[in-house]
Amino acid sequence: MTAIAPSSAALADLDVDAVVIGTTSGDGGVAVAGGAGEVDAALGGRLTGVLASLGATGRAGEIVRFATLGALPAATVVAVGLGASPVDDEVLRRAAGGAVRALAGTGTVALTLAAAGGVVTAGALRAVAEGGLLGAYAFDRLRTTSAKGRPAPVEALTVVVDEANRPLAEREISRAAITTEAVALVRDLVNTPPSHLSPAQLADVAVEKATEAGVAVEVLDETALTEGGYGGILGVGQGSANPPRLVRLEWRGDAAEHPALALVGKGITFDSGGLSLKPPTAMEWMKADMAGAAAVLGAVLAVARLRLPITVVGWLPCAENMPAGEAIRPSDVLTLRGGTRVEVLNTDAEGRLVLADALVRAGEESPDVIVDVATLTGAQIVALGQRTSGVMGRGGRAVDAVASAAAATGESVWPMPLPPELRKGLDSTVADLANVHGGGGREGGMLVAAHFLAAFVGDEADWAHIDIAGPSWNGGEPHGHTSKGGTGVIVRTLVQLAEDLATAS
Repeated sequence: MTAIAPSSAALADLDVDAVVIGTTSGDGGVAVAGGAGEVDAALGGRLTGVLASLGATGRAGEIVRFATLGALPAATVVAVGLGASPVDDEVLRRAAGGAVRALAGTGTVALTLAAAGGVVTAGALRAVAEGGLLGAYAFDRLRTTSAKGRPAPVEALTVVVDEANRPLAEREISRAAITTEAVALVRDLVNTPPSHLSPAQLADVAVEKATEAGVAVEVLDETALTEGGYGGILGVGQGSANPPRLVRLEWRGDAAEHPALALVGKGITFDSGGLSLKPPTAMEWMKADMAGAAAVLGAVLAVARLRLPITVVGWLPCAENMPAGEAIRPSDVLTLRGGTRVEVLNTDAEGRLVLADALVRAGEESPDVIVDVATLTGAQIVALGQRTSGVMGRGGRAVDAVASAAAATGESVWPMPLPPELRKGLDSTVADLANVHGGGGREGGMLVAAHFLAAFVGDEADWAHIDIAGPSWNGGEPHGHTSKGGTGVIVRTLVQLAEDLATAS
């Protein structure tokens, strides 16, 4: 993990290889944002002219790099565009991430962006630290000779602040380091190929990380799942040579009798679609189908390391969905935890089956709020694209709390409705309900899936469902603080949610 620390030393006294400054755009062309004064002074007041001569415009995400030629100890200055003023925290987060990615191969980097908005705030400090650390992420653990010649991530980051803001910077940077470490773990798990991450191996990682963080952990194997009546998890996993698991994590940060927050994450370590086989190209990134479980794991670990005064229980239903002679078939009926019988019309709608078991089990502990996270539907991508998660639910508080937490962390979510007329399509002619619309209807697929999950959450429960199918995986080029591959999306939102609930209690 890239090291990070604050410093109130002058840039002329900092032993770093590069300095990152911010620029803004306006009617008068490129302008220098707050925090870049020392660089301007070192260049004899010519910084704006230098940037203009290099074609800088200050538009968001723009990267302009130039040599200091001895004017500063740092050999390089990177000017990252922030767009038009005012500058919000997410803009700073993306700018820091983009600049640090561009500086891969550079040993040490100083970030002056905390003052780019004109005033140093806790949010700005946290955003710059998070962005820089996330921008330094790389997944190279499986490379051999092909790793040679690839620039290494930045080794260390310095967040430049004035002396008066140093205590605030230390606090916010420490928090950012914990949350981004959790995001990096999720990215690692999502990027890990299924050959290296079976359900049992994912459970082993959870046990190892939870033990290190002081989180209680329990793992149910296939025998315990059978005894507990977890027909959804077992049914999805029965076509694979790698048996399923259910992991329970608990951080008890207070003395409450019941958990304040239950988090449930879909953990399909590979999704072939089962006998309802996916097209080959659709399977290429299905190692990411456990991103929900990974996000729950990362969030619980971060909550524990932050020692938040709240009890949080995480549930990771893990299985591999494969076609085989033992696999479930379209029209099979499964008996899920609690006794509900589900007709499986499409084996590629497997995530909701494992989530249903875990939601029932989570509800048995009477948590105040239940939130599930899943790469659940392709319909989410159709409706909201690759960068915005859909949030649905019942009992307003949970959906509003998720949306508020996401806004505070800069993660994009969009509340969606649950039109009651869509529920009827899940009626089954032979069982209590079907796992997809009978007759193959495709309308409102993301919403229909949420209706299915709602059947396994108590009527009085405060519950939110977050569909991260698109945002969990970046198949295109890196952007801002988001790497190619696994993104680690929604971890920071879940941690903020836990913090908000702890504060409100």
